Amino acid sequence: MEVQKTINRKDYYGGALMVLIGLGAIYGGSDYHIGTLSHMGPGFFPAALGGLLALTGVLIAVSARSGQASEPAPGEAHSHSLPDLRGSVCILLGILAFLGLGHYGGLLPATFAIVFISALGDRNNTVKQALVLALGMSVVAVVVFWWALQLQLPLFRWG
Repeated sequence: MEVQKTINRKDYYGGALMVLIGLGAIYGGSDYHIGTLSHMGPGFFPAALGGLLALTGVLIAVSARSGQASEPAPGEAHSHSLPDLRGSVCILLGILAFLGLGHYGGLLPATFAIVFISALGDRNNTVKQALVLALGMSVVAVVVFWWALQLQLPLFRWG
């Protein structure tokens, strides 16, 4: 019995694009001294990230081949021809809120705003879930960035 393989074209092309960008980062990083793990040069970080990106792209492209035809997930297909921009708009608004509140309000309000607004971009999230997620991530940001790493961004700033 022969199983016919189908290719999820979005995953295949997305993986191929990630491989190309990763290889470009490796090539760009090779112009600098890469060094070793114990004495890293300026080209080590872009080359390492490029390698990880290329490897991830290969894994995504390989996983695009499946034994059964893939059906669109519920909510993916729209009844109209316009794309769903809610997620993109919420993420962009969250970033803008982080920039503004980070400068004028401090780390805590900026972190809360970016997580809360971005979480509302997912249609499956409720306002209560976004609020709980934003509160939790704010606590994590305070512990990691303000307390442990001693980031030079105050918790609160007025004006």
